[in-house]
Amino acid sequence: MKKSLLTLCALLLGACASQPPPPDWQANAFAALGNYSSAYLEGNTRVADLEFARAKVEVSRTGRPDLMARLELVRCAAQVASLVLEPCTGYLALAADAKPPEQAYAAFLSGHWAGLDAKLLPVAYQGLVASPGAPSAAANSQLSQIQDPLSSLIAAGVLLQKELLSPVDIGLSVEKASSQGWRRPLLAWLGVQLKRAQTVGNTAAAQQIQRRIDLVLQAQPAH
Repeated sequence: MKKSLLTLCALLLGACASQPPPPDWQANAFAALGNYSSAYLEGNTRVADLEFARAKVEVSRTGRPDLMARLELVRCAAQVASLVLEPCTGYLALAADAKPPEQAYAAFLSGHWAGLDAKLLPVAYQGLVASPGAPSAAANSQLSQIQDPLSSLIAAGVLLQKELLSPVDIGLSVEKASSQGWRRPLLAWLGVQLKRAQTVGNTAAAQQIQRRIDLVLQAQPAH
C-alpha cells in the first residue's frame, strides 16, 4: 500500500518531495487522501467519504481549483481501479482551471486517448498511450510492466473500458486486488471474470469464481 500511496501523493501535491516539511494543509490533505484510498479500496464507503471530504477542506484552503481538480482525479482513479466506469463529475466541474497534466490524466482515465501527449502522464502509463493505436497485444504487454498494484488496476480498468484487456490480464488484476486485500476492486474484477466464464459456458470456472465472491462477501468491512 505504501507504494500506491506514494503514487497518489505524486499525482496530487508533490508533498513527498517537499523541502522543508510541507505546510499543514498539504500534510493534512495527504494524510486524509491516504485514509480515503485505504477505506475506499477496502469497501468502507462511509469512512472513505469522510476522509475525502477532509482532504477537500484542506485543499480548499489554498483557493486553487487546479489542486482540487487533482484531488478529484485521485478519487476517479480509485473508482476506475474498482471498475466504476462513469464520468468524473467532480473533476469536470473544475476542468476549466485544470493544468495540462491533469487534463491529460483525465483524458487517460476516460479512455479518450486521441491526440493525448503521453509525456504529460505519470510514467507508469506513458508506455500504454505511446503504443501505436494501442492494439491489444501492445497494451497488455505495457500493462505487465506496471509494478505498483494500484497503478496497474487503474490502467487495467481503462483498458477494459476500451475493450483492450485480455482474459489473462483480467485474471492478473483479480490476483493483484486479492494480494492487497482490496475488497472493492476484488469483487469488481471477480465479477468480470465470472461473467466471462459464464459467457463461454465454463461452469466449473464460474462456480470456483462464485465461491471466491461468496467468501469476500462474508466479511463486511469495519465501520
